[in-house]
Amino acid sequence: MPSDSKNTVADSNRESYKLWTEVNIRYGDTDRQGHLNNAVYCTFFESGRCAFLFNEQGDSAAGEGKNFVIVKLTLDYLVEINFPGVVEVGTRILKIGKSSFTVGQALFKDGVCCSTAESIIVQLDASTKRSSPITDQLMARLKELS
Repeated sequence: MPSDSKNTVADSNRESYKLWTEVNIRYGDTDRQGHLNNAVYCTFFESGRCAFLFNEQGDSAAGEGKNFVIVKLTLDYLVEINFPGVVEVGTRILKIGKSSFTVGQALFKDGVCCSTAESIIVQLDASTKRSSPITDQLMARLKELS
């Protein structure tokens, strides 16, 4: 678990992130002003989260009978992003609780941090739809990204 306060928030320092996901910017991701639509930022951050929450076969890191739900998402728009190009999504784990964890992320284009985000994700029991303690399998994965 990170103990240094600068490691417990999403930030614009590239070296802070342990997992990287590249996403191609599509022309359709832009709005009338010619920059990336604000909702697409959320989609790019989702791509970064899915890179560690699911494997290549689509199996969830939560384990059988478990699901994830985002209970809070905050993001800061720092620099506009324009078409064309590739966005790099940096992801790390900021905090691990009993049944939830906090993910810190940043979007970079051409080496510039354009947005940061934090999301709180809760692990659920699929049948009861109630929070469930983080499984050992998931805990190991989260610690790798802390």
